[in-house]
Amino acid sequence: MIKRWIFLIVLIILAVVLVFNPNFKTIAAGVSILLFGMITLEEGFKTFTKGPLKSILRKATDKLYKSISLGALVTAVIQSSSLVSVITISFISAGLISLAGGIGLIFGANIGTTATAWLVAGFGLKIKISILSMPMLIFGIIFSFQKSTTFKGIGNILTGLGFFFLGIHFMKDGFDVFSQDFNLTVYAVPGYLGVIIYTGIGIFITTILQSSSASLALILTALSVGQIEYENALAMAIGTNVGTTITALIGSVGSNIAGKRLALAHLIFNLVTGLVALAFIYPLARLVNKLSLSFGIAADDYTLKLALFHTIFNVLGVLIMIPLINKLEQFLMRFVKDHRVKDIDEPKFLNDAALEFAGTAISSLEKETKYLFENATYEIVTHALNMHRADISSNIKPKVLVKKSTEEIDINVRDLYTNKVKTIYGKILEFATRAQTELELNPDQNKRISEIKIANRKMVEVIRDVKELRRNVTKFTTSDNKYIKKEYNGFRRQIVKVFRAIYNFKIDENNEINYQELVHMKKKAKERSKRGSNQINSLIRKNLITTNMASSVVNDHDNVNDMIKKLIEVGQLLYTEKDSILEPA
Repeated sequence: MIKRWIFLIVLIILAVVLVFNPNFKTIAAGVSILLFGMITLEEGFKTFTKGPLKSILRKATDKLYKSISLGALVTAVIQSSSLVSVITISFISAGLISLAGGIGLIFGANIGTTATAWLVAGFGLKIKISILSMPMLIFGIIFSFQKSTTFKGIGNILTGLGFFFLGIHFMKDGFDVFSQDFNLTVYAVPGYLGVIIYTGIGIFITTILQSSSASLALILTALSVGQIEYENALAMAIGTNVGTTITALIGSVGSNIAGKRLALAHLIFNLVTGLVALAFIYPLARLVNKLSLSFGIAADDYTLKLALFHTIFNVLGVLIMIPLINKLEQFLMRFVKDHRVKDIDEPKFLNDAALEFAGTAISSLEKETKYLFENATYEIVTHALNMHRADISSNIKPKVLVKKSTEEIDINVRDLYTNKVKTIYGKILEFATRAQTELELNPDQNKRISEIKIANRKMVEVIRDVKELRRNVTKFTTSDNKYIKKEYNGFRRQIVKVFRAIYNFKIDENNEINYQELVHMKKKAKERSKRGSNQINSLIRKNLITTNMASSVVNDHDNVNDMIKKLIEVGQLLYTEKDSILEPA
């Protein structure tokens, strides 16, 4: 409701200004065209975020210097720190990168966003930029109408750049006309009071425009025609850095705890950077003057000097924060805590932020399903068969393990399913359905989501099967009848072998041998299901087990083989490499 009122007030103020000051229309149109260009530019670059970003981000964020460099490079290329923030929150929410790696990307993005200032000051305001914008728009529109996703992406990038430069042209022309009737410099405020006031104005403009790059372009354009004083422009540039954190905070609303921590890290970093820049604004301005002489920047070329100032204080902020990154991470872990109800498990990786891209959506589904299998299904099945998880993954021989696991483990399979599985299973299906309906997926990506849904369904079926099996396992593994006891220990031994084979398949990168082992075990389970057990038939004929025992063991024989097939299929679906799913359509 508050957002709607703010939006309505802004619209009313804008309408009044346009009515009573027609000269402002050209400036407003320029800002609108520039913003539309940046939106189109982002859409163009989003086309190329559907590639193998998973492996790239992991490799590029394992070291702080790599993540800072990547954040700076990507932001400089795509001209949008906001898009980088949204992508980073999406990937960290999906568990693709660590919190420290995400913080590094955000630090780098602040350095990369300074490229906008250099582009506008050194290029956009020095030549008749509209001459370049027209060919970009023409070729961009032509490419945008092509069927190829790649060509459409290139078309959007060209169109976005065209509108970006055209917006600068209109803003410059607008300020030229505007200055004939009105001189904003009369409102210049000297000293630290002016610094604080104009920093606030910079924050306000960036909050409204939702783009620090657009705000900076507006400030540079106004400065180039003398509509604002250089000193006040420096303060406004600081304000744009703080204002841009609003986008990250909005983007974190639908994210998980990790995404919210990253958004807070972004806010803290920009606030610290802004406060340092404000405290040392005059020494930094003198440093800019000295460096300008070395770089050959004219003393009265205030737009280039502003670009240099913007770069210096952003780099300074990163240098200040790098030694504090570990403490910042620890603070975020303590301050932003997970307050979810603990008795019923909730999803760890599923959130709206991960639905921004096909790759992050699929990765979230994979991680959530693996988590469900490794921390719920695995536990429920092993405990239902009176065995401990640690023993399953140990080097104890299956026969010895089964023989020593005679004590009944006090669990309720139904309660465990309700508390650990049911909610997550439902959320996974809901998330998968949203991904398939809301995102543009290629056939491989769509197939992968369907496979994940199948894996989850089979896990639920395994839990249902083991609930039926548990009663007889507990009853007959403590029976005085050694023959029925041997049969049910045999069932448990088969389950142990399957879980170990899946475990080895998961942890071994060169897993072809382990994969073939799973295939072989699945084939044997199918054969046992078809022909039945000769050993069981022999026990029945020789009256070595009772009639009740016979009916139970026959039913459970089929049940166990069915469970084995399902568990192996889950392992194959979850742990077979599927890197191609991140390739673009």
